[in-house]
Amino acid sequence: MSFDNPIVLFGGGRMGSAMLRGWLACGGVSPASVTVIDPMATDELCAFAAEVGFGLNQVPTAKTGQILVLAVKPQKVGELADTLRTLVQGDTLVLSIMAGKTLADLAQLCPGAGAIVRAMPNLPAAVGAGATVGVISKGATTEQRTATEKMLGSTGAFEWLEDESMIDAATGLSGSGPAYLFYMADCLTDAGVKAGLPLAISERLARATIAGAGEMLRVGEKSATELRRDVTSPAGTTEAGLKVLMKDNLLQGLVTATVRAAADRARELAG
Repeated sequence: MSFDNPIVLFGGGRMGSAMLRGWLACGGVSPASVTVIDPMATDELCAFAAEVGFGLNQVPTAKTGQILVLAVKPQKVGELADTLRTLVQGDTLVLSIMAGKTLADLAQLCPGAGAIVRAMPNLPAAVGAGATVGVISKGATTEQRTATEKMLGSTGAFEWLEDESMIDAATGLSGSGPAYLFYMADCLTDAGVKAGLPLAISERLARATIAGAGEMLRVGEKSATELRRDVTSPAGTTEAGLKVLMKDNLLQGLVTATVRAAADRARELAG
C-alpha cells in the first residue's frame, strides 16, 4: 500500500494508536504526513512520536486531500466541533472509528466533508491482523472508496457494509471479539494448570494453540466446521473434549448471548 494523503488523527488511545501502528508498519504511510491530536497523550504515545517522527499535538491546518480520523471517546467529540469545521473542505475524507456515532451524527459534526466513513476496527490492527468493517456516505467518489479500502485494508481484513445498521452486529462480533479470545486463552491456561501443567508452559501452549488455529482459518480454504471435523478422530481425545464443550449447545448459546449483548450496547450508545 502506498498512501500519500495527509492524515490528522484525533485520539491516540488504544484503538487510535493501534490503527496508527498498523498504517506505519505497512510502509505505505509516511510519518511526516501524520499528525496526532491528543491533549492527554501518554508517555508511550510521546515516545512513539519521537521514535517514528509523526507530529504530535501540532496545530492542524486544512490541506487538499486530507483525511480526518476520529478516534476519540464519543462523548468527547463535541469538543472538537469548532476545530473540525476549520479543517473540513470539499475533498476531505472523514473516517470515524467511534462507537455509536452514526453517519448522520458525523455529517452534522463535519458539514461539507467530501465523504464520511463510519468504521469499526479491532485491536489486532496494530499488528496487521485486524478485522474492520465500514460504511460510507452516499455520493462518495471511487477515489474516496479506494482511499478508505487502502487505509483500513492495510491493517488486516476489511469488509464494506451496505447497511449501516449492520455495524452494531459487527461491533459485537469482530470489534469486541478479540477480548473474547483473550479470555478463552486465559481459560485454556487455567485449565492446563489444573490438568497438571506448569503455568508458564500452559500459557505458552494456549497462546500458540489459538494463534495456530487462527492462522489455519486465515490461510486455508476449509471452513471452521471442516477443520474441526478434520482434527476430531472418532473416539479420540478431541472428541471427548468436544462432547463436553458442545453439550446441549451451551457454548453456542453463550457465544450468541455474548455477541448480542455487545451489539445491544453499541445500539444504546447510538441512542
